[in-house]
Amino acid sequence: MEKRFYLETFGCQMNVVDSERIVSMLGEIGYHQVDAADQADLVLLNTCSVRDKAERKVYGHLGRFKPLKDVRPELIIGVGGCVAEQEGRKMLDEVPYLDLVFGTHNVHRLPELVQQAEEGKRRISLTGFLDRETRLNLFPQRSDLDTVTRFVTVMQGCDNFCTYCIVPHVRGREVSRPSREIIAEVEALVAQGVREVTLLGQNVNSYGNKGKGEVSFAQLVRKVAAVDGLSRLRFTTSHPKDLSDELIACFGDIENLCHQLHLPVQAGSNRILQQMNRGYTREDYLQTVEKLKKVCPDIRLSTDIIVGFPGETEEEFQLTLDLVAEVGYADAFTFLYSKRTGTAAADLEDKTGSRIKQQRFERLLELQQNNSQQIWQSDLGATLQLLVEGESKQGEGQVFGRTDWNRIVNFSGSTELIGQLVEVKITKVFRNSNLGELVN
Repeated sequence: MEKRFYLETFGCQMNVVDSERIVSMLGEIGYHQVDAADQADLVLLNTCSVRDKAERKVYGHLGRFKPLKDVRPELIIGVGGCVAEQEGRKMLDEVPYLDLVFGTHNVHRLPELVQQAEEGKRRISLTGFLDRETRLNLFPQRSDLDTVTRFVTVMQGCDNFCTYCIVPHVRGREVSRPSREIIAEVEALVAQGVREVTLLGQNVNSYGNKGKGEVSFAQLVRKVAAVDGLSRLRFTTSHPKDLSDELIACFGDIENLCHQLHLPVQAGSNRILQQMNRGYTREDYLQTVEKLKKVCPDIRLSTDIIVGFPGETEEEFQLTLDLVAEVGYADAFTFLYSKRTGTAAADLEDKTGSRIKQQRFERLLELQQNNSQQIWQSDLGATLQLLVEGESKQGEGQVFGRTDWNRIVNFSGSTELIGQLVEVKITKVFRNSNLGELVN
């Protein structure tokens, strides 16, 4: 009898990659993925703890599965990812119908844990960090997913310890994967039909800094870009303090490196940036943006911004608004500061009321939405190159692709175009995507 599993993934792209790995590993022990929990023999949540109240949200999601467990006690329920790493065995105490808890460094043990649960050994918690050498041998490898675009993990963990961020506490310290393995994986993916690769890490710009005899990240980008058959290359996430001139130069002379970069600024005030332990000033950041635009005039930037960091004044928030207006981001991911237990910022005094923070958040959102609308509206009538990725969610015989700037465009076309670079004229601009027509 075929065994079935249901998987929900929360949070960042690192979790997406971990989930791909989970799907592949469970397939090797006879499990087939289904779209509904009530059809499954195994239910898994792959969690993220970056945002506030993440733990409570996970417990809330788990509550949905209790009725299924009541009817079918043999159902296996497990939680992995950052919340699992943070909470550990406490989750088993809080949720009596939970069977498995596995942390960020123990994803590779999941098949073993599932097989133990099948044999009746439940209530298992496996968390804790692995040593550097063990981690290097356990980097996610390619799986045989039939997709045009893929993430390739080049490094894991983070050594920055920004005062608001839980990542180093749940993902561990930085470790960079050998470049020869990365190149080999990209070559294998391209041979499999992948045409676009995104190099992935908590801070890709610091790739190789902690290892001996490794290439710099800029050198790695050039090696990957040179893989025969790779149409497009991206990387994320970049820390501004580690964005070297060598890496900036890549945007000017690597043809298949997309002219798009996610460069989190977090705040526009030097005092707040120092309190966040970001390692750069407002002036440093703006100088980096100037260099990028000089090398690649049509580059489009996106960013992360935190509103309401402890002690932020109105004047300091205005500096953030001014920076957003000056840079002209195509997109921004904006967040209200969320206190994370275990981080340095959790102990900072904060006298600013939630109503004021919300008002500031809405002001920033309005500014950025206007900026984004102007930038994307400027594409109306233009003919842009897309990499066609698949059938559109809009249906009606449409497929979709992304521009060099990572913008989704839906257009009428054959599925035979999937995997190809095509020219499309932009006919309508919406908030989150565009509509176009194929140019013969």
